[in-house]
Amino acid sequence: QAQLVESGGGLVEPGGSLRLSCAASGFPLDYYVIGWFRQAPGKEREGVSCFSGGTGATYYADSVKDRFAVSKDHATNTVYLQMNSLKPEDTAVYYCATDSGGCSLSDVDFPTWGQGTRVTVSS
Repeated sequence: QAQLVESGGGLVEPGGSLRLSCAASGFPLDYYVIGWFRQAPGKEREGVSCFSGGTGATYYADSVKDRFAVSKDHATNTVYLQMNSLKPEDTAVYYCATDSGGCSLSDVDFPTWGQGTRVTVSS
């Protein structure tokens, strides 16, 4: 059974960095895509990035492009979201999700989700 566990959230000052982890089990990342999503208080969930385990291609939302970067550790079946130059508007609960299809930034395309990790950007 596919499972995802996020970690790495916390409180960080504006301009700071955090690295989120998405540990995958029960399926090989090479054949799946991993999406990162976030949901801020009172807002709808939005797609942040999508990583294709098979091709290595990564896609980013315009709001995080050039600040966030996705990487994969094949040995541990873990995908990371490196978040730099964080802004207060990045405050949200961040989720990773997986699907066997192609990359997407739409949450309806992802059937399997982790529990989320909270990121707060504040001084």
